[in-house]
Amino acid sequence: MPPDTATSHTPLDQPLWPTLRRFLPYLWPADEPRLKLRIVAAMLLVLASKLVQVFGAAYTLKYAVDRMAAGDRGLATLVILLVIGYAAARFSTTLFDNLRNVVFERVGQEATRRLAAKVFRHLHQLSLRFHLERRTGAVTKVVERGTKSIDTMLYFMLFNIAPTVFELALVLGIFWINFGLWLVAATIVMVAVYIVFTQKITDWRNALRARMNDLDTGAVAHAVDSLLNFETVKYFGAEEREARRYDQAVEAYAGAAVKSENSLALLNVGQALVTNAMLGGGMAFVAWGWSQGRFSAGDVVFVSTLLSQLFRPLDLLGMVYRTIRQGVIDMGAMFALIDTPSEVIDVPGAPALAVTKGHVRFEDVRFGYDDGRPILKGITIDIPAGHTVAVVGPSGAGKSTLARLMYRFYDLTGGRITIDGHDIAAVTQASLRAAVGIVPQDTVLFNDTIGYNIAYGREGATEAEIVAAARGAAIADFIERQPDGYATRVGERGLKLSGGEKQRVAIARTLVKNPPILILDEATSALDSRTEAEIQATLEAIEAGRTTIVIAHRLSTVVDANEIIVLDAGRIVERGTHTQLLRLNGLYAEMWNRQAQERAEQTLAAE
Repeated sequence: MPPDTATSHTPLDQPLWPTLRRFLPYLWPADEPRLKLRIVAAMLLVLASKLVQVFGAAYTLKYAVDRMAAGDRGLATLVILLVIGYAAARFSTTLFDNLRNVVFERVGQEATRRLAAKVFRHLHQLSLRFHLERRTGAVTKVVERGTKSIDTMLYFMLFNIAPTVFELALVLGIFWINFGLWLVAATIVMVAVYIVFTQKITDWRNALRARMNDLDTGAVAHAVDSLLNFETVKYFGAEEREARRYDQAVEAYAGAAVKSENSLALLNVGQALVTNAMLGGGMAFVAWGWSQGRFSAGDVVFVSTLLSQLFRPLDLLGMVYRTIRQGVIDMGAMFALIDTPSEVIDVPGAPALAVTKGHVRFEDVRFGYDDGRPILKGITIDIPAGHTVAVVGPSGAGKSTLARLMYRFYDLTGGRITIDGHDIAAVTQASLRAAVGIVPQDTVLFNDTIGYNIAYGREGATEAEIVAAARGAAIADFIERQPDGYATRVGERGLKLSGGEKQRVAIARTLVKNPPILILDEATSALDSRTEAEIQATLEAIEAGRTTIVIAHRLSTVVDANEIIVLDAGRIVERGTHTQLLRLNGLYAEMWNRQAQERAEQTLAAE
C-alpha cells in the first residue's frame, strides 16, 4: 500500500518572541540605511494619521454638534466649516495611511526577498540525504507560506499594533481630562477583556489552523508527486487511484477548513459583544452626565466617535493576532529549514582544489548510507592522470555510490579520496565539483531551452561555446533542424526529447564545463544498441586527455578501459584489463558471457 499523507507537522507551540526576534533583523537591516529611512518616514505618517484622526476628526465633529445644539443660526458658517474640517480630517487620515503604504512597500518586499533567498540558498547547501527524504512539494509549500508571512507581519506589527497602542493612550488621556476616571477605567477593562478573549479563542483556533495547514501541505505534496511521476501513473493505469488519494487528502483538508472557519463566527460575535457593550455604556454614561448638566450634546458624539475609531483597529486586532500567530507558525517552520544543519560542510579555512594532473585515488574507502548497513567495505582504486578506469558489477554492488562520494554528496565513514594528493574532504566543495564533470544515467533537464540546458554546464558560457559543445556531442544537427534551434524548449524534465537526445545534451553540458575529471555513470544503459553505439563513440572522444571513471552495467562499453574494477557486495573482487579478467574466468567473465548470450538471443529474435 502507498504511504498515507505525508505532512510536515508544524509545532502548535511555536515560541512567539524568539521567532519575532529572528524576524526583526529583516525589518531593520543593518546594511540598508535607505530602508531604515523609509521605516522612519512610514512611522511618522502613522503618527500624523492618528493625531489627525483623534484630534482633528473627533473634536471638529464635537464642536459642530455643540454649536448646532446651542440653536444660534448665526453660527451656520462656523458649523459648515467645522463639518468640512471633519471631512478633511477623515480624508487626511486616508491620505497619510496610503502614503505610509507607498513608503513602506519597498521595505516589506526587500525583507521577503532577503529571507526567501537565504532559505533557497540554504536548501541547495543541504545534503543529498535531506532532499531524498523530504517531499519537494511539502518543502516548497513551507517556504511559500513562510516568505508570504513576512510582509504581512511587518505591516500589522508596525501599522496596526503600535498605532493602536498609541491611539489608546491618546483616547485614555482625553477621557481622563474630559470625563473622569470612570470612563477611563471602563475603557481599560473593555480593552483588557477584548484582548484576553481574543487571545484564548485565537489560540484554540490556531490548533485547528495548524491541522488545516498540515493537511493542505499533504494534499499539495500528493499532487506534485503524482504529476512529477505522470508517466509512471500512466504505465500502471493508476489515474483513478491517484485521483482518489488526492480527493481523500483534499476532503480531509476541507473538513478541517470548515471547523476553522466556523470557529471564526464565535470569535467575531464575542468581539462584537464586548465592543458594542462598551460603546453603549460609554454613550449612556455621557448622556447621563448631559442630563446632569456636566456634559454637552457634542460630548455624546465625541465619545461615540473616539470609541468607534478605537474599535476599528481593535476589531482588526483579533485578525492581526491570528495572523501574527499563524505567521509565527509558518515562519517557525521555515526557520526550522534554515536551522537544518548541512551534513557535508567545508572545514574552516578550506582551500580551493587546484587540479594540475587529475590523479585520483580511493584509499580504503568505507561508506554506508545508514549505520550498520555498509555499502563500500574498503575500496582502494588508483587512477593515474589521463587514464580511464571502469567500475562494473551486479546491481547494488556500490558502483554509483562511488560517483556520489566523488562529488562529496556524503562524507566517508572511513578512508579518503584524493585528487593530485589533496583529500577532497579538506578542500572547498565548490572547487571540487567544478573540477568534476558527470554524464549521469538518468539525465534530468530543466524545463527551458536546449541552449539553456547546455549552457548550464558553466555560468557565462558564450553562444559559440554552446554550439561547439553541441557539435562535440553530435547533437548540433538535430538542434539546427528544429524550428526554434537552440531556443527549442525541452519540456518538464526534458520529456520532449528522446533518451539519446537527452544523453547528448548531458554530454554537451559536460563539454561546456570542460572538467579535468569525468564520471560516466551508466550513461548509455537506458539506450538501445544503435543509439548506445553512436553515443559511445562520442563519449570515447571526450574521454581523451581526461581522467575518467566509467560506471557501467554493459561490459561491452568498457573493454578499452585502462583498468576494470569488479565490485561485488561493496568489495573489489577482481581487477585488470578486459583480457586479463576474461582469463581469470571469474565474476567478470561470467557477466561477459551472460551478456554475450543475451546479445546473441536479441540478434536472433530481430532476424
